[in-house]
Amino acid sequence: MRKPLTGSLSALALASSGILGAPAVHAEDYSRFGISADIPGTCSYEAIDAKDYSGRTLNIITHAIPVIGEPTALHAEQFAELTGAEVNVVHVPFGDLFQRIMIPFQSGQNAYDVLFYGSLWIGDFNRFLEPVPETYLNSTGMADVTDSFRGVATWNGQMIQYPMDGDRHYLKYRTDAFENDALRVRFQAETGRELAVPATWEEYNEIARFFSGFDWDGDGEINYGSAEVAKRDDLMFSAFISRAAPYAKHPDVTGGFFFDLETMEPLINTPGFVRGLELFVEAQEAFPPGGTNFGLGDEIFSFGGGQTLMSYSWDDAFVQAQQEDSRIRNMVGAAPLPGAREVWNRDTGQWDRFDEPNRAPYMTWGWSSAVSALSEEKEMAFDYLCFFANEANTSHDLQIGRFGVNPYRNSHFDSAFWQSLGWEAQVADSYVNTLSQMEQSDNRVYDLRVPGVGQFMSSMANGVAEAMAGQKSAQDALDGVADEWRAIVDRIGKDRLRDAYANVVRLEDNTHQDGSP
Repeated sequence: MRKPLTGSLSALALASSGILGAPAVHAEDYSRFGISADIPGTCSYEAIDAKDYSGRTLNIITHAIPVIGEPTALHAEQFAELTGAEVNVVHVPFGDLFQRIMIPFQSGQNAYDVLFYGSLWIGDFNRFLEPVPETYLNSTGMADVTDSFRGVATWNGQMIQYPMDGDRHYLKYRTDAFENDALRVRFQAETGRELAVPATWEEYNEIARFFSGFDWDGDGEINYGSAEVAKRDDLMFSAFISRAAPYAKHPDVTGGFFFDLETMEPLINTPGFVRGLELFVEAQEAFPPGGTNFGLGDEIFSFGGGQTLMSYSWDDAFVQAQQEDSRIRNMVGAAPLPGAREVWNRDTGQWDRFDEPNRAPYMTWGWSSAVSALSEEKEMAFDYLCFFANEANTSHDLQIGRFGVNPYRNSHFDSAFWQSLGWEAQVADSYVNTLSQMEQSDNRVYDLRVPGVGQFMSSMANGVAEAMAGQKSAQDALDGVADEWRAIVDRIGKDRLRDAYANVVRLEDNTHQDGSP
């Protein structure tokens, strides 16, 4: 039974096409949904079309349009037409999303069946979520999810979030500038070394300073070296983690990155984090005007619009640069986050020297989804999520930067797919190789996914902001953060936090729940 498909989101879907993987030929033509063809799978269009949920209602809460909110609504309309269900979607700004989900949970209200939210909130939400049933764990789409993003969806050995996005931080840079002979000669004359993609954050800062304050790409506008998310209340904590990680995440030291797991003593003010913050403060010399107050949107359009040489954060800035109307399309490259040649060893209390820079890929928080344990429509809810993330829909969504869906399956690291969108081979190769290498690292950093994570990150952001503004030294600022973290631990409870943090440490230490590798 079907309902008419109406609304602007449906028109958007019909205007987009493109599929990752080999399409199958079906008797039913599903191209009206904006896909070039259905792809066979557990929750393909054909499979969901066979479901009948007429007379039943599904309630979904999600982020505001466009990021995640737009594909949520688009696939809800499609699901309604295919199954006959009534699907209601509530869009909420990010700043209100946590409380809009948590308050009904705490009061025992069955407000929403399906939830879309930041994956780092799993520490607060886990006890209210329905485990993913075996049917969906064995689905075709789930089988292709990378190990790291299966881990992000897992709590105490059980998958309770439904993977539909993959996020990580990596370096983006302008290849045209790095390959410019005149700029290379000038850089060597001024610095005494050859211009190359930065391998450490010290090199990043040096290169960014060199490329600040003149029109190095000849478009008549002044260029700058680095666009970074430096606004306190706009994800600046994630930028700081990227910079601190290689100095604080020693490959031979286990048992915690943010805390010592055994004692739950904060590590945020140890020398590795302090070094990362000192370099973050120094980096402001190469920011564009107003760059000290850049949020994520500013970073996206500063790099993606051609103002700056380099940036690092989520995929959005890179995808923005690769839009069809971008003046810098196919003049960008991706690379791992810069590393560190000196890494703090908290076991020995000394700096260890590395000939090859230590890399600590940051598998940062992104979007996730789940089904409420209170839902009375769990089967329909999981069918919707499985349909949202089916092979055809994901391939479609990856192509639309504002949707906020980034690679999270092994098949997404296929250079040929990105080349089919007009990306030149070297751009596509740098992108997929960078992302796939992060999946293979044994020294990754994950977010602090524990109860009260918002309190911990807000405290961190405030301390970092004090150092960035010159109000405190890096050490003094992070000492203050450590004191606040100890107070938060006391309020929430050390044992409760340790149990939650153990899930993060297992991911970072590459161990199973029983402690085995």
